[in-house]
Amino acid sequence: MRKKLNGVQKVAVLLLSLGPTLSPKILKQFNEAEIERISMEIANTTKVDKAMADEVMEEFMVLTEAQRYILEGGIEFAKELLEHTVGNQKANDIIKRLKETSQIRPFTFMRQSDPKQLVNLISQEHPQTIALILSYLNSEQASLVLSSLPEAMQANIAKRIAIMERTSPDILKEIEGVLREKLSSVAHQDFTSAGGIPCVVEILNKVDRGTEKLILEQLEVDDPNLAEEIRKRMFIFEDVINLDDPSIQRIIREVETRDLAMAMKGSSEEVKERILKNLSKRAGEMLKEDLEFMGPLRLREVEEAQQKIVAVIRKLDEVGEIIISRGGEDAIVF
Repeated sequence: MRKKLNGVQKVAVLLLSLGPTLSPKILKQFNEAEIERISMEIANTTKVDKAMADEVMEEFMVLTEAQRYILEGGIEFAKELLEHTVGNQKANDIIKRLKETSQIRPFTFMRQSDPKQLVNLISQEHPQTIALILSYLNSEQASLVLSSLPEAMQANIAKRIAIMERTSPDILKEIEGVLREKLSSVAHQDFTSAGGIPCVVEILNKVDRGTEKLILEQLEVDDPNLAEEIRKRMFIFEDVINLDDPSIQRIIREVETRDLAMAMKGSSEEVKERILKNLSKRAGEMLKEDLEFMGPLRLREVEEAQQKIVAVIRKLDEVGEIIISRGGEDAIVF
């Protein structure tokens, strides 16, 4: 480029080039500190040279394509395709940059594998090793593998994923080597993060109901606090929009009107509209009046009200009065 740009400057140029519709969707993927730096750079950028914008866009597209190649077939596959597109030297530079910025996650080569093959491959490994591998797979694939593992192992592995924090790159390399791994992605990192409660929640949200129930029941015996924290995150108030109308109507009959109004105070317009749609005209008008005259509420009060309703939803789901969709259970027979 005519002017050497750093990473923040390139992001600013890219967002300015994409315009106000797409840019916010990309910007919200960054953390607060990064958003502040990028926003400051955008504010200080008065004019973007077209040639510079074109080069930034081209670089972004090449890196995105390279990342897709890696996810599809690993580093060697990506390198081979990139060499045909941009030449040997530039392909090497791109792969090196992706490694250095931690955009290549461990066990990439396994993401294209059939879950049944993965079960056969890892079922004899130590539960901690299995937990580590599943935490790096996409949640849908990980849920299928977890469901296919012996029942006696499932809760143990789920717990290990939930409490997992950091893993040294040396351990990752060793495991990848044992599994005939095809790439080395952590050469430039001190540590890499994986697992955690959000990870196990995402996996459990996609397993079948029987597997989910078994795992949570065993976790309640082994670690009640962890089990409760996982349960809280598996269905949030905003997820009510994913329920059918009869289920929403059943929930409304079970909750206090004030709790419902307080919960809706902090929800999206889509959630409010969906709930109001399932009330009678009179009840809907009364609820709107409650919302209007309720005034400001503490965030803690709103969250407590939402959690009360979520508890009711979980209870109704457990006894079969409503259905929360799970992985492999979308089909309903009447």
